[in-house]
Amino acid sequence: MSQDQERMKALLALKQRLEKRIEELDAETKELTGSLEAVNLILLEKGFKRASIKEAEQTPKDATPPQPKEAKPSSYQGGEPENVIPLKTVNDESLAIIYIEKDAVHVLPDESKHFSVNTPPFSNFLVERVLSKMQEKDNELVRMKQLTPDKMFAYNIIREDDLIREIVLKNVDDERFKELRSSIRWTLEKMYEKMKS
Repeated sequence: MSQDQERMKALLALKQRLEKRIEELDAETKELTGSLEAVNLILLEKGFKRASIKEAEQTPKDATPPQPKEAKPSSYQGGEPENVIPLKTVNDESLAIIYIEKDAVHVLPDESKHFSVNTPPFSNFLVERVLSKMQEKDNELVRMKQLTPDKMFAYNIIREDDLIREIVLKNVDDERFKELRSSIRWTLEKMYEKMKS
């Protein structure tokens, strides 16, 4: 095969990859646009119930893991949040929204699903193997003086009886956010499957 033929073959392969990637990005853009419109509609018309942000900000940043506490949710009354990410099942069913603030990440489960702290794998996977492990790692870094206590990862599960109303996460960097987003979506999807069966 001549050099020109090899170059043509490589260019054709590149063209196919680029076309496929453009199709994927177009589909993703349409999906994200639809999700954003749905979230905007919910937030503007109905609003999500959630605990007061001030209450969540007053969570002590000590070295012991915060215990799930009960809190009465209040209606979200603010304007449209700057950074809202929907979490959905593979079948495009709403699980939660993630609302990102400057100093905290708020996970607001879809209230129509009635997610309970007692439904697996919430406690044994998300709390024990993800959230607590992140906190333990930061506790160790604080103990070794490699991290200041105010920069330590912390979480707070706000509930109403057994129902999860909100998960507040503090001191979340980009790498941890990706892991948390994936773990929370997977956990909620598995919980939803168990609730349906």
